[in-house]
Amino acid sequence: MTLPLLSRRAFALSAAAALAAPALHAQPAPRFARSLAAARGLGQLHSLCIAQNGQTLLAEAIRGPSPDRAVNVKSVSKTLVASLTGAVIGSGAIPGPDARLGDLAPGLIPNGADPRVADLTVADLLTMQTGLERTSGGNYGAWVSSSDWVADALARPMVGRPGNGMLYSTGSYHILGALLSEVTGDSLLTLARRHLGEPLGVRIDAWTQDPQGRYMGGNNMALSPRAMLAFGEAWRTGGAGPEGRLVPADWVTASWTPRTRSAFSGDDYGYGWFLFTAAGSRVAYARGYGGQMIYVLPGHALTVAVTSDESQPARSEGHAGALKRLLTEVIVPEAMA
Repeated sequence: MTLPLLSRRAFALSAAAALAAPALHAQPAPRFARSLAAARGLGQLHSLCIAQNGQTLLAEAIRGPSPDRAVNVKSVSKTLVASLTGAVIGSGAIPGPDARLGDLAPGLIPNGADPRVADLTVADLLTMQTGLERTSGGNYGAWVSSSDWVADALARPMVGRPGNGMLYSTGSYHILGALLSEVTGDSLLTLARRHLGEPLGVRIDAWTQDPQGRYMGGNNMALSPRAMLAFGEAWRTGGAGPEGRLVPADWVTASWTPRTRSAFSGDDYGYGWFLFTAAGSRVAYARGYGGQMIYVLPGHALTVAVTSDESQPARSEGHAGALKRLLTEVIVPEAMA
């Protein structure tokens, strides 16, 4: 096992403490004790929640607030909006992922936009394969400073061919959120409360709005770690939450089908979910800046939610990579034991 040095030290200290305890007072090790010890060694990590076979077996605040308190999940919001898209398609308000922006919401397209913008599909937005210049990374600040986020994102130059490779961009999901509002007549907040909050039995608070009052698609939504775990569990079990259905079961299958690949992590990407394989099981995961993660492993009946310090980056070669190793090298083996 090749965890980061700090994780190995934390695990060693935890193991030593357990051995030093008097044998007469020894208690059975809690489920996922090794995972918790390793997680405590990751200085950026705030909370860890694990469910297996439908039971929450670990819900621990390591440095951050209680697992019951909502936190900014950053770009996990993209996965949440992708879930809302499946719900809206399931309702019939959008005929399917191949539906065109120009047919569904032509009023969103600004004057002077590239003519190919009208042909962008819901699938192009979901997979961030619009071909438009990104609004994330170095372009993010100028984008959110613009007077109309949807128009700014759609008016950007085509730097790639639509449908031909991911250009990670929060703007794609903000367009998608605006599209969902246009076709349903409801705000993204209303849709989130209806198709996430109600079926999960959790509270969805308002979040960032653009200058037109549209709720931001793809960033700054808030969920508690326990709610993140419940969302992952609903998807693991085919789209049904404890209080109702989030998405049709076939949307889970469609979303977990690889459709493009991240240039940053190298992992596949479906409709709002990153995808890879570990220990013979498919892993679908949502990822947010700083290390906000939801991992779903159907083959092991396992769901993991992680929150981290949102003020620090979590690159694939940094904290995000450490979280991936925590999952694949500690949590999954412990789940299989």
